[in-house]
Amino acid sequence: MNTYKLTLLALLAALAIVGRVVFQFIPNAQPVTSLVIICGILLGPLSAFILAILTTFLSNMLLGMGIWTIWQIISWGLIGLISGILSKVLKKVPMIVIVLFAFLSGYLYGFIISLTTYQVSGHFWPYYIAGLPFDTSHAIGNVVFIIIFYPIISLLMKKYASKRFSIRNTN
Repeated sequence: MNTYKLTLLALLAALAIVGRVVFQFIPNAQPVTSLVIICGILLGPLSAFILAILTTFLSNMLLGMGIWTIWQIISWGLIGLISGILSKVLKKVPMIVIVLFAFLSGYLYGFIISLTTYQVSGHFWPYYIAGLPFDTSHAIGNVVFIIIFYPIISLLMKKYASKRFSIRNTN
């Protein structure tokens, strides 16, 4: 992994952490899932998994650590891996596919997080069904954040990459 990718990961992690803290008053509406998806599509599955680990660990230092931290890393990491694989399979992922995946990721995240309760209490389905409104809020928030962030971040990455490439060729 080169310095360019590490810098982008650090910037995306900072944006995700700040977004998670700023939007903590809205249940399950946070930009983390969307930024992990964007990272997976633009930088690859490994980068998205690293972003998931960084964001979860660092933001939970502010918001609170617990057994759920492991499940958050697993769920965001899995979402990042899937989005990275999706971009490798489709080469150019259409925006409608990204938005649909972001929406479904809200429910995937909720399903995996609900496994925490099963791990502790042994009861899964009552907790999962009770959490569906929160998963819906997460899914809708993902769509909004993807629509806002994806065009901006992808444009900035393409612009910087083209400038970086042209500078390398002239030296």
